[in-house]
Amino acid sequence: MTLFATGPTRPIRRLLIANRGEIAVRVIRACRDEGITSIAVYADSDRDALFVRMADEAHPLHGERPAETYLDAAKIIALARTAGAEAIHPGYGFLSERADFAQAVIDAGLIWIGPDPQVIEVLGDKIKARRIAEAVGAPLVAGTPGPVETPAEALAFAKTHGLPIAIKAAFGGGGRGMKVAWRLEEVEELFESATREALVAFGRGECFIEQFLDRPRHVEAQVLADRHGMVKVIGTRDCSLQRRNQKLVEEAPAPFLTADQRARIHASARAICAHAGYSGAGTVEYLLSANGTISFLEVNTRLQVEHPVTEETSGIDLVRAMIRVAQGAQLADDTVPEPRGHAIEFRINAEDPGRGFLPTPGAVQIFDAPSGPGIRVDSGVVAGSVVPGSFDSLMAKLIVTGATREEALDRAARALREFRIEGVASVLPFDRAVLEHADFRAPEGDFRVHTRWIETDFAEALARAVAPHGRVTPAHPAPMLRLTVEIDGKRHELGLPAGLLASLPAAGAVPEASPQPEEDAAAVLAPVAGTLTLWQVDEGTVVEPGQVIAVVEAMKMETRIEAHRAGRLTITAQAGATVMSGSLLARILP
Repeated sequence: MTLFATGPTRPIRRLLIANRGEIAVRVIRACRDEGITSIAVYADSDRDALFVRMADEAHPLHGERPAETYLDAAKIIALARTAGAEAIHPGYGFLSERADFAQAVIDAGLIWIGPDPQVIEVLGDKIKARRIAEAVGAPLVAGTPGPVETPAEALAFAKTHGLPIAIKAAFGGGGRGMKVAWRLEEVEELFESATREALVAFGRGECFIEQFLDRPRHVEAQVLADRHGMVKVIGTRDCSLQRRNQKLVEEAPAPFLTADQRARIHASARAICAHAGYSGAGTVEYLLSANGTISFLEVNTRLQVEHPVTEETSGIDLVRAMIRVAQGAQLADDTVPEPRGHAIEFRINAEDPGRGFLPTPGAVQIFDAPSGPGIRVDSGVVAGSVVPGSFDSLMAKLIVTGATREEALDRAARALREFRIEGVASVLPFDRAVLEHADFRAPEGDFRVHTRWIETDFAEALARAVAPHGRVTPAHPAPMLRLTVEIDGKRHELGLPAGLLASLPAAGAVPEASPQPEEDAAAVLAPVAGTLTLWQVDEGTVVEPGQVIAVVEAMKMETRIEAHRAGRLTITAQAGATVMSGSLLARILP
């Protein structure tokens, strides 16, 4: 299959990757295949990460929090200029769907590998994207015509149109800033939570509301468009296996669709992107209800985490295709390629499925990945890597391909048995349990998985199959003394434990015994490292067991902190503070 009719017209010799982890490794490999020098940037906790070691060049961002590293557009563009980069690839997440960043890249005289800024702005605004979908006749459910201003308005919509409803960040993506309300009494609280998440993640808190199809599947179409007006749909994916709107398992092509459903998805995805003037790789997402109703959801104006399953079933390297489109290459046609077999992707996150998928940052002691026919592992870690608590919990992706879905499932079971990770919790036990469940395997074509299947139909089976991981509070790496040196034009950092010299005992000194702190029965401890977003109750409030008292945001997820006993709350950590796993947040006194 010939993908491009004409080749690139704008050469790229040096490309900066404005991202980290697995996707940075993926782009580095595409650069090598294209003969392009790859340039990485990294936060302090990523200085020893795999992507930093693999890149041809790597430059420090001098910071730890997302806002001062991978979300600092000015700092990244300045580093691109210093490093002599000619283009920037944003990966996914962080700045990948920020129109202002794309424009700043272009204004700096660099090539932006993605759709034009105005297209990102229009499609990134879910309200405007919905209007485009309406204009081209894409299927849609009822929703608000614009942003909802108050929790009371959200409640009014729910009373008028019925439950469930989806409260969605107008400028969100990746499940951030999206909440689904199933009961009237939770609508207002979830509206406020969605607004907070959206403001933190995207800098804008506007949310709109639409009906949420009960027990829907999540189906999407991968598109690739050039800068000459050609839009090509590469195929479909099913991404229904998700928790808290975060996808965990995806497959391509989307199974158990009728020919008419597939045709409608292909046609409307192409029409939406053509209408918007799209270019590069992107995804048009839909919900599919049990009765066959299809509803447009959103457009993700970037590469998706699950793109490898489409690559495996189409034979198209989407990252290299993005680079070539940005260089001016023209697609050969707009036909949909016939799928080559079936592929399933498992996101291998550092999360404990036995404790509600609690993120578990820390050091990866063992990372023994599977191999063999039909097995691909895209990883951002190796044995010895550290998963920091400041960023996403994704460690790797296991992609399994077979001639049929059944063969892919059998290979996946074998690969998951071989996969071994120690040092941090992982979702591998969850993946193994999913593969054994008839709802997912659908031996008779009865595919019962939907977007809330994990929290509902599968909850009891998961609790029986997966025990909590034994190590929930990993040790934090010791602070390091860093020295920056330059060797052959490439920056390197040398690290020594900050207390190395001070910790050496004097001659003849006897080490002191380290006292063990007594357990504080009144203590409310942070379950994970992150940011203490807010307190739900005031100082001195009398609380009940199980009552939500605070929210900690970590690894792109909000974790609710519940009172472990009845009593009066005494707060010791203030909202907005950065907290470590196991650190004291408050006490509940009798």
